[in-house]
Amino acid sequence: MRHQRAAQTSPDNVSASTSKANPKRPASASIRLRSLIFVVLSAALAMLHAPLVFLTAPFLSFEQRYRFVNVWSLVIMWLLRHLNGVRIEVEGCAHIPRDRGVVLMPNHQSPWETFYLQLLVSPQATILKKELLWIPFFGWGLALLKPIAINRSMGSQALKTILREGAARLAEGISVTIFPEGTRQPPGTIGRFNSGGAMLATRTGADVLPVAHNSGDCWPARSLMRYPGTIRVVIGEPIASKGKTAKALTAEVEQWIRAHYPVAAAPAG
Repeated sequence: MRHQRAAQTSPDNVSASTSKANPKRPASASIRLRSLIFVVLSAALAMLHAPLVFLTAPFLSFEQRYRFVNVWSLVIMWLLRHLNGVRIEVEGCAHIPRDRGVVLMPNHQSPWETFYLQLLVSPQATILKKELLWIPFFGWGLALLKPIAINRSMGSQALKTILREGAARLAEGISVTIFPEGTRQPPGTIGRFNSGGAMLATRTGADVLPVAHNSGDCWPARSLMRYPGTIRVVIGEPIASKGKTAKALTAEVEQWIRAHYPVAAAPAG
């Protein structure tokens, strides 16, 4: 990974609406073929890797299990780079605390950040839909990483689960990742933020680590395409939660992400 300053856009240039997605990018025959190969290889590797994880998990500590499960994520990133031409540039790695857990709040565009952020901030527990744990191989492996699985249709009960289990993870020194938009957004779009993550931070006194990225430009949600280009990740300084309301903290994080959203990279050909 290269670490350099990412270009930024004005907050006014990032849409606050989820109603209009960017037009679909054209995909050449080469991009379509390489995308198909990526999907087939990643699924095959998951089926090979998962049984090894399940066999060894009872004999590994959580930290060892975490690293072993994420071997698959490392391979996926290698495939993206060498098969699909997707580069990754990261700014702000020095802002990641190594001595305590934080509430990680990134924008959400793609499955990519679910995998990559587990490599960048380790260990961490992700707040996710309970249904994801039912996905063969991928979901089963994810279940070994102490995720916080919720039923989003249950409203207040889901929030109680986030606050209770999130506090327990932070007390163990495990960072908690929550996507404040709740669902994936089209490229170039920032959705409305909910306050669940900020509420967890203010109740536990944990700092918030804001992250902005443009993963949807290369790996759009609900698409088989993997477009060549550069995913830029910007990590901010930890934002203190003490003395702030959840509403004020949510607004502060949202403003930061909008101000630091990376400019989309030109395709690599």
